[in-house]
Amino acid sequence: MSEIFDCSDADQRSEGLTAARTAIENGECIVLPTDTVYGIGADAFSPVAVQTLLSAKGRGREMPPPVLIPGRETVPGLAMDVPSYANRLMDAFWPGGLTLIFRAQPSLAWDLGETNGTVGLRVPDDEIARELLSLTGPLAVSSANKTGRPAATTITEAGFALGGFVEVFLDGGTRSDTEPSTILDCTKADPVVLREGSVSLDSLREILGPVELITGLGVSVDPGDPEPIGDESAVAPGDEEPHPDQALPELPDDATVLDSADAPPAPESIGEHWNSEAPSTTDDATTDRPEVNP
Repeated sequence: MSEIFDCSDADQRSEGLTAARTAIENGECIVLPTDTVYGIGADAFSPVAVQTLLSAKGRGREMPPPVLIPGRETVPGLAMDVPSYANRLMDAFWPGGLTLIFRAQPSLAWDLGETNGTVGLRVPDDEIARELLSLTGPLAVSSANKTGRPAATTITEAGFALGGFVEVFLDGGTRSDTEPSTILDCTKADPVVLREGSVSLDSLREILGPVELITGLGVSVDPGDPEPIGDESAVAPGDEEPHPDQALPELPDDATVLDSADAPPAPESIGEHWNSEAPSTTDDATTDRPEVNP
């Protein structure tokens, strides 16, 4: 039977974090608060746990979950060919609403889905989430709702949506920020905006300096608009397959990612599928919040 812990109470918070760590170690899913909405989390290194997460949301392997980490010191163990501009972005916007896509370390024993050899990483700006991550290590996390439905801003909403798939619920109160994280593909010489979100393009350009910020390839999310603005490169369940001309080439294993000042033109983004958590397109008139990745 699922357990709910009120993290506003110090004792329950401590008990809840311990219970959540145990659940993660046992390959089970949990619900945790983040700096955006509630998320469903699983051990990123457990294929069974990740599949449970995907099944809970009713989504396929073509929509892999991003990975939340406790701090930037975790990045070298999970990602390779990290450009220098990405380090500047981490300094400026982590913890916070910026998800960075890197080429994943090929030696990692994990299976997040059809990632094309990449991984999306973020450090959440939430004390409970980071405390849990310091106990568990990297977690695959997606918004705590069924795919295509509004994101959960309370533990009650998360429970109604995913209760049977979740062992531990950490109640951090109402989440008021439903604006998703900005997603940048850092597998190229210049960063590519896959989704506009809580970190503005102007703020990114201020940190990037002479490095070009490539835009126009992702999804802009307007919390007041239930439809995505632009085209989704990922294929949601029931959608048609993308046209073959839109297929994304894989980078060779020996490719090196440099800053734009030193690098030749790079192939198209290999991480475009990470903008798959687009706003809900449900016709339900009561829906006024988009589905977002935490």
